[in-house]
Amino acid sequence: MSATMKNTLLFLLVGVLILITGMVQSWNSALLILNMGLVSAIMALGVNLQWGFAGLFNVGVMGFVALGGLAVVLVSEPPVEGAWGAGGAWRILGGLALGALSVAAAVLTYKRLPRGRMRGIAVLAILVLGFFVYRWIFDGGVELVEANNPASTGNIGGLNLPVLLAWPAGGLLAAGAAWIIGKTALGLRSDYLAIATLGIAEIIVAVLKNEDWLARGVKNISGLARPLPYEVDLQTDPGFVQTAAHLGLDPVIASTLYVKLGYTALFLVVLLVLLWLSQMALKSPWGRMMRAIRDNETAAEAMGKDVTRRHLQIFILGSAVCGIAGAMMTTLDGQLTPGSYQPLRFTFLIWVMVIVGGSGNNFGSVLGAMLIWFLWVQVEPIGLWLIQLITAGMAEGSALKVHLLNSAAHMRLLTMGVVLLLVLRFSPKGLIPEK
Repeated sequence: MSATMKNTLLFLLVGVLILITGMVQSWNSALLILNMGLVSAIMALGVNLQWGFAGLFNVGVMGFVALGGLAVVLVSEPPVEGAWGAGGAWRILGGLALGALSVAAAVLTYKRLPRGRMRGIAVLAILVLGFFVYRWIFDGGVELVEANNPASTGNIGGLNLPVLLAWPAGGLLAAGAAWIIGKTALGLRSDYLAIATLGIAEIIVAVLKNEDWLARGVKNISGLARPLPYEVDLQTDPGFVQTAAHLGLDPVIASTLYVKLGYTALFLVVLLVLLWLSQMALKSPWGRMMRAIRDNETAAEAMGKDVTRRHLQIFILGSAVCGIAGAMMTTLDGQLTPGSYQPLRFTFLIWVMVIVGGSGNNFGSVLGAMLIWFLWVQVEPIGLWLIQLITAGMAEGSALKVHLLNSAAHMRLLTMGVVLLLVLRFSPKGLIPEK
């Protein structure tokens, strides 16, 4: 069997699994799996750019996804009038600008002054003075903003722009953070880079949870703008209700199907564009250079390649893709919940998708994402059904039966481990290996 035929059959298998879900469970469940699978595929593409192209071991995916979600709030939400009218938001922006200027002034002073004790004293004085002034301005603004009707707002809001603009904005925000991280961490060895990116991702999530002025922290923000109407609005639209009745559908079911299909179309367009761009990059001289650096950094440096600069480029690009996916996911959910950004979902699972699909192969990353997300969602109910079938002959109240039934939730992690082991044993390069 040719590689093309095999790959096509693998994608068809995933499609059949989703169709079976629609026929056996519900089409809403099938479309939900499909939509989150498409978003996960975009995240996997971002990680594959960094690891498959350049060998960068980034385990801070969660942080870049969270920044994409934050971008939805900062771009699409209307500004909170009380926060801006009281001057709190302006003080926050002024404090942040002053902090950035202090760091820039310290860097400029370090470069301009000759080496010696005076240079160290001058840099330290600028940083200390700038820090205290920054905190005085910034903290006062935060108090004003968070005191403004904290039960429903207590944050600065956003720019009130169309929500679709938040998707590229999420990529830009993640790219900016990646540039800062990359400038400081990309000189580290792969294992230290992994620790650094994981720690920075946790810091980003901690900031989202604790800085209420930014996005209400753990109070969450719900009812975010969406490119498609909310289901409740469609259910109260006489025209939509009449159309659903003509099709023989319940308005509630019709509204959920309409919205989910709309998201499927949007997500599919974004995925195809990013997949095409990734393929073009892979086949370009730049892509071949990145893979040469990945395979042998020493030889690439001997050929005159700036390895650190190229690593920074690919790190920024991969993080931007993860940021776009994070913005898309928050738009799909209609809410930002910082507490939901867990490493298990947004780092470990994405890495499993890339490894199972085929590291270094963009199509493999997409396939791995769709397959692993399907298993992640469906294994628990299937596992519960199997355990109920196995324990059907046991007495009710049996300690073993109760223990097995309560353990059904762990089938997810068990299945992920088994799938990963099987792929690494029988297809070490993934289901669709790199060419």
